[in-house]
Amino acid sequence: MKKYKEYTLKICLLGDPAVGKTSLKNRFLGKGFSNTYVTTIGVDFSIKRYLIHDTYYITYQIWDIAGQHHFESLRPSFYAGAKGILMIFDITRKETYQNVPNWLQQLWNIEGPLPMILIGNKADLREQGLAQVAPEQGELYAEMLSQSIGTPVPYIETSALTGYQVNKAFEQLALQIVQKFS
Repeated sequence: MKKYKEYTLKICLLGDPAVGKTSLKNRFLGKGFSNTYVTTIGVDFSIKRYLIHDTYYITYQIWDIAGQHHFESLRPSFYAGAKGILMIFDITRKETYQNVPNWLQQLWNIEGPLPMILIGNKADLREQGLAQVAPEQGELYAEMLSQSIGTPVPYIETSALTGYQVNKAFEQLALQIVQKFS
């Protein structure tokens, strides 16, 4: 019987409304994709146990934090104890990319810099010519963040619709956290 290294990780999903936080979470949980948009009220909490590289048994505590402005005063209480974040924007809505610094500043004022993955979601829409943020912009911003906080910040484009790189984003964040806190 193989002995795994077990970790419980509180992960926060951050980003503007309708960038796909809940859809990414649901895809990772194996719930598929829904075309219906339902606003998250405050926070939605989920758990998933996941084996990575046949070595790490991760219990993800996923905190899907509402993006609407009127929940801003509640967010700091949801950040407490977070080990890492998926910072998500919608590649088809440039303003969601431009708002990333605001999200990070609020988080950093409470928890300080944490391991993170910068995610450009809705990559399936790039082929249709709907993207307003180029991959190079995401990569450049991730590099600037890496230099600013002194730890690597990967940039990954995902699609909650197709599942493209969704598991990779969650896995990569877990590995970053495990390496930092081991």
